[in-house]
Amino acid sequence: MSTAQATTVIALVEHWADRLEAAGLTQADGFGQGTLTAFDEAAWLVLWALGLPLDELDEEENTPVAPADAEKVALLLEARINTRKPAAYLTREAWLQGVPFYVDERVIIPRSLIAELLVDESIDPWLSEATRRVLDLCTGNGSLAILAAMAWPDVAVDAADISTEALAVARINVDVHELQARITLIASDGLAACPGPYDLILCNPPYVNAATMAALPAEFRAEPALALAGGEDGMDFIRSLFLNAAGHMSENGVLVLEIGNERENFERAFPHLEPLWFETSAGPDQVLLLTRQQLA
Repeated sequence: MSTAQATTVIALVEHWADRLEAAGLTQADGFGQGTLTAFDEAAWLVLWALGLPLDELDEEENTPVAPADAEKVALLLEARINTRKPAAYLTREAWLQGVPFYVDERVIIPRSLIAELLVDESIDPWLSEATRRVLDLCTGNGSLAILAAMAWPDVAVDAADISTEALAVARINVDVHELQARITLIASDGLAACPGPYDLILCNPPYVNAATMAALPAEFRAEPALALAGGEDGMDFIRSLFLNAAGHMSENGVLVLEIGNERENFERAFPHLEPLWFETSAGPDQVLLLTRQQLA
């Protein structure tokens, strides 16, 4: 597309969606870190580059775009294609459940399905007025801890991660959302440095099995492997978690755990457990709940 004459927002989106697809960026190979299709990815990046609201394509589609602004779009989309960096690493921004977060290469891009459960109150029936302490384990950029603090104004949230680099990013987000008084960041290998007892533990751990890790597209290989790789069957971190979780939970505490597409491996590793499975946008078998009694 020539940048010598003015165009429109929708024309740019359609052009760059075609370019993304032609470059081999498809749903199966390159998306899943915030968007699911080439069109959505193009729309996101075009609107971001133009400084337009990211959720208002319909309202902005016929807005004229001057050649200089179209060139800004081109530089960003060409970088997306040529480097295969995830869009969020290029923009330093990711959104989860309508909330913006700072991200960079020190953290995986927030996309946890647990966020849906925080916003739609699916977890609330397992909580009570006595719920006061929540842990977000493997917090990454802090997004789940922040959403939990927003969802439950009366709780204190600990946000733990083994990566001090990830915690530095989480600090940025906690400060931006002005939740310093309610969220405590903890450097911890699993639960080792987490004091507890917790009424609720949220955990989106590294759970990708070895075969899947070996086949990840470039965008996912750009993320910290420490936050993704779960060993041969994806269950290494979870095995350790289950050994120690009950000792860090209050009497009526619950654990909400995300395992992605690893249900078969989960059930093979823990055949005696009968978790409750939550319905999410990705289906009914990616996020589960276990009580302290089950884990004990």
